[in-house]
Amino acid sequence: MSTLQQMDHSSLQHLHEKTKKELDAIKKENLSLNMARGKPSAEQLQLSLELLDSVTSKNIGDNFFVLNYGMVDGLPEAKALFKDLLEVDTEEILIGGNASLNIMHDLISKALIKGVIDSETPWGKEDAIKFICPVPGYDRHFTICEQYDIEMISVEMLNDGPDMDKVEELVRNDASIKGMWSVPKYSNPEGITYSDEVVERLAKMETKAKDFKIFWDNAYAIHDLTDHPPKLKNILEACKKHGNPNRVFMFASTSKMTFPGSGVAVVAASRENISFIKEQLSVQTIGPDKVNQLRHVRFFENYSNLLEHMKKHAEIMKPKFDAVIEILHSKLDSYGIATWAEPDGGYFISLDTMDGCASEVIHLAKEAGVTLTGAGAAFPYGKDPRDRNIRIAPSFPSLEEVEKAIDVLCTCIILVSTKKLL
Repeated sequence: MSTLQQMDHSSLQHLHEKTKKELDAIKKENLSLNMARGKPSAEQLQLSLELLDSVTSKNIGDNFFVLNYGMVDGLPEAKALFKDLLEVDTEEILIGGNASLNIMHDLISKALIKGVIDSETPWGKEDAIKFICPVPGYDRHFTICEQYDIEMISVEMLNDGPDMDKVEELVRNDASIKGMWSVPKYSNPEGITYSDEVVERLAKMETKAKDFKIFWDNAYAIHDLTDHPPKLKNILEACKKHGNPNRVFMFASTSKMTFPGSGVAVVAASRENISFIKEQLSVQTIGPDKVNQLRHVRFFENYSNLLEHMKKHAEIMKPKFDAVIEILHSKLDSYGIATWAEPDGGYFISLDTMDGCASEVIHLAKEAGVTLTGAGAAFPYGKDPRDRNIRIAPSFPSLEEVEKAIDVLCTCIILVSTKKLL
């Protein structure tokens, strides 16, 4: 079959009218399918129900210190469990509340008020503050910057991570660039894992700002869908090797391992950074929710069990990812109007339409009963300069619903693409 660009006007018109009738018929089904956010499904949440029974009044034992004040940086047992997740020592880790996003937000707000460990001036007293944002990226990272009027500089994601030539040029010449967002494994939404070379260049690059920080959001560190996942190089060790031990804050959480509303969040960094964070945190709180930490320690017991637990998640997630990829190929391959990622893990599939089509595709899908992440969400200020990126989140709906939703999405892409070419 010819691609749409190769079709004559009559053939395009016929396909457009045929597809419009198909979409009109879909609308009559009164669908209500939601693929807007990367939420675990009920089936995934059920994997962790026994966690709720792991700490009770009957089995708390003599662990009354867990119920009391103290241990601002978290239970030692929790540190021992989660240190392997980020490949750090227990002295380089702090266990926080239920969400890593909260820790990121907290660190930035404190940096604006007090600066970071190597700041000469609080960030908020600088004339301007800028962050590098690989795109497409995670919308909630960008929202933090918007909230605090931090200027965002977009840098394109390549097949092995952000465009490092551009990143190095920017940080070398601009002292107002204080930070950079990164989702280094199975990036949100493209599913890219940073190469060893990219990690090395981030660790050793020259920065004009002495207090430049990389916010390394390793949210999908063990959210693998294959038995041979890509290996992410340890950026903290790389930073130490190149004489920049305080450059990186590493984050992770159990939000998509156990319960998103009741998970355990982790930040890892150099000992100096952890001590600095702990000192500030001690003013803010007298102690975290150690009961929840103990629940997770008892539920998993060790890191090997945690990895086995994540294989159960993969058994639920992989058929949904496979279904999305298969339907995209079967419905769109021959038309040459879209490209998409085929990630080995994470929570999203990134799809690019023809330029100028994404907003209308998402609007039409919504009218047909399929809710997707808003167009432009994966870009700073919510503006995709090419209006082409669509983030697909297949985790929450059932497999049958995923299949239906992607079929509707493909119909909308074909309809909008034919309209654009007519």
